[in-house]
Formats: sequence, structure tokens, C-alpha cells
Amino acid sequence: MLLATTDISDRFGDEARILTPDLLDFGGGVRFQGSAVTIKCFEDNSRIKETLASPGHGKVLVVDGGASKRCALLGDMIARDAVANGWEGIIISGCVRDIAVLKTLNIAIKALGATPRRSTRRGEGIRDIPITIAGIPANAGDIVIGDEDGVVILSPAQGKELLAK
Repeated sequence: MLLATTDISDRFGDEARILTPDLLDFGGGVRFQGSAVTIKCFEDNSRIKETLASPGHGKVLVVDGGASKRCALLGDMIARDAVANGWEGIIISGCVRDIAVLKTLNIAIKALGATPRRSTRRGEGIRDIPITIAGIPANAGDIVIGDEDGVVILSPAQGKELLAK
């Protein structure tokens, strides 16, 4: 059952970490929830490609891309891998490309914008560390819920509390 971000916000108030509304929807899906897998990178999508090529059932990729708009950290080929591997959603503090294709894929993708320029692949980036996305801290294992109204991040304890109700 997908939970509504508005209900979660009402339930947890200021304890819910709500991302600022800077992220735009690019995927064919809008609603998602799952356990956060975090990546911190800058203009290098090596870790993103590597991560989305692995099984992602019940997981949401959350990327601190330094809010760079100079290149895209995600395009159609990597996004197709995410769909094939069962990822629930992708959130990027950075850009994406191949929008015409992304809109047809059955996955929620949120990012700051789009650009035709691809990123580099130098093998840089760190996975499963504390990051900041849209002004909000996120940790690997946090519960990430997104829909038409925005994105909320909860601690694992808050997620258990919510599901127990």
C-alpha cells in the first residue's frame, strides 16, 4: 500500500523530513516508497549506473549530485536498467536527459531539470553515506515516500511506527 505524503506530513509534523519542492517529475510513474540507497557524486554517474544495474525491489535511489545542472546523471539506458531491476524510484539533486523515453518508463524519477549533456564516468562517487538532498538530510536505510505532492523521508523507526498503525 502506497502512503500519501500529505497523510505522513500530518502524522509526523515537523519530524517528517520533507524535501523542498525543487524537484520535477520525469518518469512515467509518480508514486513510490522504499528504503533509501544513497549516493554522493558530482558530474560522474559511475556509481548510479553500477547501483541501478543491481536488484532494487523495495528501494529508492537518492542521489546528492551537488545540484549541478551542467550534465545529466541519468539517461534512458540507466533508467531502463532501474526498471528491469525493480527499483521503486530515483531522486536526483542534478539533471537527467532523454526525457521523451523517461516519460514512458514505469518508474518515478525526480530531478532538478534536464540537459542533453552526459556526465563523465571516472569511477567517482560514494554509496550508502549520509547525504543532503533538496535541503534535507537522507541516510541509507531511511524510508522514502513520494507522490504528486512531494517527497517525505522518515527514519526506519518512524517508518515502522507508521506501518504499525
